[in-house]
Amino acid sequence: MEKLKKLFSKYRELISYLIFGGLTTVISWVTYALFVGPAGMRPVAGNILSWVCAVTFAFVTNKLWVFNSKSWAWPGWLKEAAAFLAGRLFSGAVELGGLPLLMWLGLDQALFGIEGFAAKVTVSIVVIILNYVLSKFLIFRKKND
Repeated sequence: MEKLKKLFSKYRELISYLIFGGLTTVISWVTYALFVGPAGMRPVAGNILSWVCAVTFAFVTNKLWVFNSKSWAWPGWLKEAAAFLAGRLFSGAVELGGLPLLMWLGLDQALFGIEGFAAKVTVSIVVIILNYVLSKFLIFRKKND
């Protein structure tokens, strides 16, 4: 048990990111499925709305629990929010462009009865990695890093 605690302590940030990144991805996928399935939206429109839902959740969880940026003081918070939004707009462009590109390249299979879900899962993996790198090294970077 002590060994497990040491491992968690050593890799807390990465483990937390994977947990909250996973939850963010679940939010993205579930909202996408709801928007495209029952709501009847086209895949690209559903993807845009699912991205907005996921980014909102991701900012709060990344700020507070992954990268331990607890300050809500106005100048610092605004800078983080702007950088986070810019990073997510960039990765969002990757996702928004990647989904139709992958579907055009033939990864347009339905999973769980949802059109284009195979492409959605694939592009999500790329976006998770990209978002971690942006958050770790640009957005929530500690002053001494």
